[in-house]
Amino acid sequence: MSQVKTIGVLTSGGDAPGMNAAIRAVVRAGLYYGFRVLGIRKGYEGLIHGDVHEMNARSVGDILHRGGTILQTARSPQFKTQEGQKKAVSMANVFGIDAIVVIGGDGSYRGARELSNLGLNVMGIPGTIDNDIASTDYTIGFDTALNTVQDALDKIRDTAYSHERCSILEVMGRHAGYIAINVGISGGAESVILPEKTQTLDIDKEVIKPIIEGRNRGKKHYIVIVAEGAEGKALEIENQVTEKTGIEARATILGHIQRGGSPTVYDRVTASIMGVRAVEALKDNKRNRIISMKKGNVVDIDINEALDMKKSLPEELVEISKILSL
Repeated sequence: MSQVKTIGVLTSGGDAPGMNAAIRAVVRAGLYYGFRVLGIRKGYEGLIHGDVHEMNARSVGDILHRGGTILQTARSPQFKTQEGQKKAVSMANVFGIDAIVVIGGDGSYRGARELSNLGLNVMGIPGTIDNDIASTDYTIGFDTALNTVQDALDKIRDTAYSHERCSILEVMGRHAGYIAINVGISGGAESVILPEKTQTLDIDKEVIKPIIEGRNRGKKHYIVIVAEGAEGKALEIENQVTEKTGIEARATILGHIQRGGSPTVYDRVTASIMGVRAVEALKDNKRNRIISMKKGNVVDIDINEALDMKKSLPEELVEISKILSL
C-alpha cells in the first residue's frame, strides 16, 4: 500500500488551457485509488497561507472545457525564501498532505524541488503554453495556444491582403520560439524571428529581402512572426519594413489572449493522461517525479534529472520554415 494518504494539487506560474483537465484527472484518479484530495488555491502563495479545501468528484465537474485554472495561480515572493518554503511545508503538515501535485512550468518545478528537499513528496505535471520544459516533448496548453494564434493570424491576413500590407505578429514564448516557428510554418510567414537566433539575426537579410522578393513575384501581403523574447520587437521591425520597402507595415501584439480559451481535444486528453499518471506514480510509492511525454509516451522522471535537462528548438523546423517561405 502507498504511504501517501492525502494528495494536494495546485497550479503555479502562468495559466494554460488544459490545466483544469489535469486538475480534474488528479482529483478523480485520486478518489478512484482511495486517496483524499485537497485543492490548494493560488499556488505556493495559497499553500503558505492555508488556502486549502477538500475536493470531490463534483468539485471538478463541468470544467474540462474551461480555460485558465479553477484553482487560480499567483506570484509568491515569500515562497522564494527559505522561510517561505518552510512555512509551505509546515502548512502541508497541518492539513495532513503527504504529497503535492504541481501543475506548471519550469519555475514551478524548481519550487517543487525545494519542497522535496524539505521532505515533502512532489509530482510535477507540465503546464505552460511555451512548450519550453526540457524534460518533456509537450506541455499542456501548447496546442491550444497555437490554434489561438493561427486563428488571429488568419484574420490579420485578410486585412493585410486588402490593404497590401506587411503584418508583424508578436507571439508569446519568453525565451523559446516554439509558438513562433510552428505558427510561422502553419501560417506561411515570410520570416520568423526567434529568440534562439538573435545573436545571428540580420534583419535586412531575414526580413527585408524576403518581403521585397515576394513583392517582385506579385505577392499582395506579407507576414512576419516575432517571438516576444527575440531582439527586434514587432514595433521596431514595423518601422524598418516601412522605411526600407515602402510597404505599409502594421504590428500586432497578441499578448495574453494566447493563454485563454477552451482547450483543444489534444490538450484535454494529454492533461487527463498526465493527471492520472501522476496519481498512479504516487500509488506506486514513487517520490519526487516529473510527468513527461517522450516520443508519444507518458513517463515519469526524477525531478533533479528533469531540471538538469536542456531543450533546444529543432533545427529542422527552422530550415523547413525557410524553405517554405521562398
